[in-house]
Amino acid sequence: MRSRSPLRSAAAGIIIAILAVLVLAADQLAKTAAIASLPAERVVPVIGEFLQFYLVRNPGAAFSLGESVTWLFTIALAVVACVIIYLGIRRVRSRLWAVVLGLLLGGVLGNLTDRLVREPGFPVGHVVDFISTPWMMPAIYNVADMFIVTMMISVALLVLFGLRLDGTRETRASRAAEADASDDVAAPHDPGTR
Repeated sequence: MRSRSPLRSAAAGIIIAILAVLVLAADQLAKTAAIASLPAERVVPVIGEFLQFYLVRNPGAAFSLGESVTWLFTIALAVVACVIIYLGIRRVRSRLWAVVLGLLLGGVLGNLTDRLVREPGFPVGHVVDFISTPWMMPAIYNVADMFIVTMMISVALLVLFGLRLDGTRETRASRAAEADASDDVAAPHDPGTR
């Protein structure tokens, strides 16, 4: 069941590309401004303890995990970006999926850019983090991280609610029909028996 006509392949790709570029630009501009204006590793209150800036360069993943294997994060980010691009070109026909994957791709590319071009150099650059919300979590993060986390939650919700990449919705009836079709293929009818 479709609520709207599906997107053409080119339209889905364009949506994904535009949103990815916008998020990447916002992330890199915010990081550049943070580097230019914030002192390193000192709390700068913005709204008390609700929102603070704290500039750090993170060689690892969340909570600085895996600092000695930064290159693995570079590979992982590159693989995720390639998968999203492939899906955008070949499979996505849903507007909602195109928006979610475009925003996710932008976040991934934001941190991948840091890994590729920031010190100490390719492919082990440190990600610039500067946003702190100690009331919510102890991590320090950036604009790209916000899009990665919120869009991964969105992906989980789209899957949970049965919205497929092509824009169709998975329903109990469609699951039952697919199960019946796979049972028919798995156990072909013998014309000699009744």
